[in-house]
Amino acid sequence: MLILGALWYMSRTTDRRGGRDGSPRVVVVDDSPFMRGLISDLLSDAGVAVVGEAGDGEEALSVVAETRPDVVTMDVEMPGMGGLEAVERLMEETPTPVLMLSAHTDEGAEVTFEALDRGAVDFFAKPGGEVSTGVSRESDRLVEAVRSVADADLDAATRERDDPTADSTRSPDAGTDADAADVDGPLTVVIAASTGGPNAVERVLSALPMADCRVVIVQHMPEAFTSRFANRLDAASAYDVREASDGARIGAGEALVARGGSHTRIDSYRSGRLRVKLDEDDDSHTVTPAADVTMRSAAEVVDDPLVGVVLTGMGSDAAAGIRAMADAGARTLAQSEDTCVIYGMPKRAVETGGIDAVYDLDDVAGAIVGGEA
Repeated sequence: MLILGALWYMSRTTDRRGGRDGSPRVVVVDDSPFMRGLISDLLSDAGVAVVGEAGDGEEALSVVAETRPDVVTMDVEMPGMGGLEAVERLMEETPTPVLMLSAHTDEGAEVTFEALDRGAVDFFAKPGGEVSTGVSRESDRLVEAVRSVADADLDAATRERDDPTADSTRSPDAGTDADAADVDGPLTVVIAASTGGPNAVERVLSALPMADCRVVIVQHMPEAFTSRFANRLDAASAYDVREASDGARIGAGEALVARGGSHTRIDSYRSGRLRVKLDEDDDSHTVTPAADVTMRSAAEVVDDPLVGVVLTGMGSDAAAGIRAMADAGARTLAQSEDTCVIYGMPKRAVETGGIDAVYDLDDVAGAIVGGEA
């Protein structure tokens, strides 16, 4: 039973119920006492130890410094010091993996990507509608996200974001001339990623030379976020990137980001052009969009050179898909453990025996067009 109002108020560093052995220790940051209590209760009920709570960014810095948690859930919009500034300060003062809690809206997507730029590891999109009902309904997903972020390699995330050799301001024309690459026939690339993926995918695509290459990206992300993600990739790379739509076609120098809330299947391929179909009815996968769906369809449909890439992420999505691509004769690559924020998806892919080679993140783009395995 949920207790409202002042009854939720507790000492800001109270361990409310404790966690089971090996469970992460969490600080919950939200300006709403009701939401702090609700989120804390959901996590505690799942065996996650909530060791502190804070109502704004300034308080969060103090609580985190005192409790040294494994992960922080951070609301974006708060009075005083908001979530964006708090994340940036936290990374400077007490580096801790942060899971942003953002609104399931276009505006929420925009500020969430800025939070990722400032150091947050991942985000949880609050469902629309009645807040308490929505978050309670999504409690399993919230708990999974917290556990995933707690396992993140913060050093890898920091390198991925701040590496001075990475050029995050490439112009749309970058790679069209001197950086152009020759590939052996029309090349189709399917990239899969989850936790830590937005920055990793951007690093790969921004470094990918312009070539006779078409790219489909499956990043685990809600529907309100994938359009903004496509826009970011479009601005950062030489490729023409857009969100997938039903019946969309792409050719050389173009890329699609799988739309959140549906699966993207490669429906047909002819004369170097792909056509995709969106499937909203397949609920047999734990994530939507699922890389397994896109990769399997690519293996079935594409008869020209094909490359599968598995980047950082939690879970086993892409393992079956990359195995199917390998069986169809595709080249298959995975990101190295040392450069992954979460070495879950690449590890599962390697365990299938379907990965040809493992590369550090900054070497993935060259391996895609270089044809080496």
